[in-house]
Amino acid sequence: MMAKPDELVFAPLGGVGEIGMNLSIYGLGNRQQRAWLAVDLGVSFGDEEHLPGIDLIMPDISFLEKERKNLMGLVLTHAHEDHFGAIIDLWPKLKCPIYATQFSAALFEAKCAAERNAPKIPVTVVPSGGRVDIGPFNVEFIPVAHSIPESHALAIHTEAGIVLHTGDWKIDPTPIIGRPTDEKRLRELGDEGVLALIGDSTNAVRDGRSPSEAEVARTIAGLVKAAKGRVAVTTFASNVARIKAVADAARAADREVVVVGRAMDRVSQVARETGYLDGVQNFRSIDVYGHLPQDKVLALCTGSQGEARAALARIANDDHPEITLNRGDCVIFSSRTIPGNEKAVGSIINNLVLQGVEVITDRDALVHVSGHPRRDELRDMIAWVRPQLLIPVHGEALHLHEHAKLARAAGVPRVLVCRNGDLVKLGPGDPGIVGEVPSGRLYKDGTILEDSKSRAVVERRRMAFSGCAFVAIAMTAQGELVDEPEVDLVGVPEKNRAGEAFDDLVFEAVMSTIEGLPKARRRDPDALAESVRRAVRAVINEHWGKKPACLVHVLTV
Repeated sequence: MMAKPDELVFAPLGGVGEIGMNLSIYGLGNRQQRAWLAVDLGVSFGDEEHLPGIDLIMPDISFLEKERKNLMGLVLTHAHEDHFGAIIDLWPKLKCPIYATQFSAALFEAKCAAERNAPKIPVTVVPSGGRVDIGPFNVEFIPVAHSIPESHALAIHTEAGIVLHTGDWKIDPTPIIGRPTDEKRLRELGDEGVLALIGDSTNAVRDGRSPSEAEVARTIAGLVKAAKGRVAVTTFASNVARIKAVADAARAADREVVVVGRAMDRVSQVARETGYLDGVQNFRSIDVYGHLPQDKVLALCTGSQGEARAALARIANDDHPEITLNRGDCVIFSSRTIPGNEKAVGSIINNLVLQGVEVITDRDALVHVSGHPRRDELRDMIAWVRPQLLIPVHGEALHLHEHAKLARAAGVPRVLVCRNGDLVKLGPGDPGIVGEVPSGRLYKDGTILEDSKSRAVVERRRMAFSGCAFVAIAMTAQGELVDEPEVDLVGVPEKNRAGEAFDDLVFEAVMSTIEGLPKARRRDPDALAESVRRAVRAVINEHWGKKPACLVHVLTV
């Protein structure tokens, strides 16, 4: 009897139904044993309102930890944080080989060098356009245009067929830096036969095509040339093509470029080391900014997303030690505001306007383009590759739905929408969801990784809403008070509507509760603490309409 052919499966562990935190896994084998290949290992960013104190969110990798001996490697499509930002924290749990092209590997190395106590993580460098065997998978790095150098779609060649994992991409015939999307190779793959296309859906709701980086460069050059005073430009630090465009615009206007912000500095250095800024003038250090004439300087700043500690927020608040802007100066936001950051960016823009600074955003001029494909580009990719199956990824529910609808209209024989944790059989035979693997989120809380049910985050959110009451009581073993209880209220108003102090109201509630309890309950610290806790929450709720967290400490003397 012939052995059943190996089955090829796919499971997203992050990045589906959301934008960010990308992690996809491919498995080859049978239900008893599979070899696994991981693609990308990214983060998304915490929202202070809903997740106070959480900077980063990462995919739960418990499934891969369990399958560690079968995990052949991790392949990186490109070096954006939402695709490689979780490696330093999570790789020690996996210790698998990592494969990336030169720029991604160099930027990762620089990131590790800047991080305190980063583990030593080896990366195998694969040439752009090259192929590498990783267990039973042969992975080919196909150049695609995006908003960072060396983005690649991955053609994963297996006995069960070829999968094209697009990563982040767009079609840009003039990307300024790096190679355009390799249409020729993608068409050749289509001729060979592609089993499945796992595709970027970020801009699936937008008609037409994403404009080119070259068009943005022309706009920025015109704005910089027309500016009379100082100019500051903020963009994503990783967008090396945009950094080059800004540098070229500065040179044409006879301005020096001063780099402001650690991330911008790091990427600029890596881009020079890897040859992407060859021929671009050297940038000046921050300490020369104040000595240059106003019409001879351009500041290239971090902080396009309103990050409180980044350069632009500090400049807008007028508390940057070296960089100031005055009435008549100009700030260009060469970026798109990521959903969720609107308030922070709006606050910076308002502060700049109050200082008399002219602010130019993508609403005013073509100073930014997306690195993701719009609908006509998605149709091109489908026409080149002609997949038997398309699975939309890298998008929220609406993006996935629209990409799926477009694929069906474009004649893709099978289209399947899945969610994080779905185990999808790609082939041979009929594709479909055949199971589930554990998936979820990890929170980076300071230096600690916690799962998303973390008590600390839930309690912090509750305290942010309704404060906290602390009560300390000292009792004798006989159930008598040793001294007056101590009450401390944090985040609770000082007085109620009648002008009575909450401290006094709570103190009275504590005293009357203790006095009203029978001796036996007073001698039981846990029972006493619970009675006082209920009374304190009740009295504050009665006068305020909110129940704070309440911690009661009973000491028996």
